[in-house]
Amino acid sequence: MEKSKLSLELIRKQIDEVDTKLLELLNQRADLVHEVGVLKKESGLNIYAPEREEALLQGLERKNDGRLPATAIRAIYREIMSAALALEKGLIIAYLGPQATWSHQAARAKFGASVDYSPQANIGDVFDQVARRRADYGVVPIENSVEGAVNHTLDLFMDSELKICAQILLRIENNLLSNEPKEKITRIYSHPQVFGQCRKWLKANAPELEWIEVSSTTKAAEQASREPGAAALAGAMAAEVYGLEILERSIQDSPNNTTRFLVISHDTCPPTGADKTSLMFCVQDRVGALYSAIEPFNRLKLSMSKIESRPSKRKNWEYFFFVDIEGHCDDELVKSAISELEKHCTFVKVLGSYPQTDAVGG
Repeated sequence: MEKSKLSLELIRKQIDEVDTKLLELLNQRADLVHEVGVLKKESGLNIYAPEREEALLQGLERKNDGRLPATAIRAIYREIMSAALALEKGLIIAYLGPQATWSHQAARAKFGASVDYSPQANIGDVFDQVARRRADYGVVPIENSVEGAVNHTLDLFMDSELKICAQILLRIENNLLSNEPKEKITRIYSHPQVFGQCRKWLKANAPELEWIEVSSTTKAAEQASREPGAAALAGAMAAEVYGLEILERSIQDSPNNTTRFLVISHDTCPPTGADKTSLMFCVQDRVGALYSAIEPFNRLKLSMSKIESRPSKRKNWEYFFFVDIEGHCDDELVKSAISELEKHCTFVKVLGSYPQTDAVGG
């Protein structure tokens, strides 16, 4: 027993020594990042560089041959980079609020905990805050793998000059939150959409409980934190913000429910070699115009991952089309496709190019 105690103390001493070295290296890294920031400011460049961030994270994943999984490496370096950004400039990130929404969680997954966040009442306000430079970046939902496109976001791009510079794929995991033991829960609060997403679990585990619909999962968590016998269906961040316990994790019917968010700013992202480009266009009013417009993408072997249509609101039966294609708007093939697209359209707008990314946990 004494030998085990000595071994434990020795290991803890080694951990302390490693932590001391890590702290020295983190501060050394912060000094180097500061030098980069000074050079960027002198050259008029943006402090935040999505293309550099993603390349760095992917490079670290390739180099990693230890116990830590890739998800842990990303999470650790997300906070390291967030702290560095906060040192260089008080970045403000606008998002669809209130606090602890999925948009907030997506923003935190992208920018970390050290920057400043500005919750907005609606998606239009997120665009407005960035356009007026009251926020450096905005995070808005664009589509869900189960529910489909977020039409309001699509509509706002029609008149906005803002660009897409990054995307966030957030895996939506709804949890049962409460400070009560399960047997004492009498009612569950959540957003109507979440009740629909968790219907199988609810029917199997809580058919006799009262299901109360509220305006958001944040509101649900707030109610559950105040009322005896109450629980909420919401994300992990809501549990953190409102001091609730997670009684059941990931209870949604679909294990692959993912929401895609876009990061908007005044500039798009330089090429990384693994990019996606978003476009919007309006075709000429003639038979076969849409087919003729998108045919070059097929001929040039440019993969098209999304196409959505929205009424233009300028003229009856006129539609805008939103398309996501593989590649960067500076790539020669993409330039050629866009040039041919313009021959068949009354309007073409490149919304931005940005790195392709994988989903992160909710």
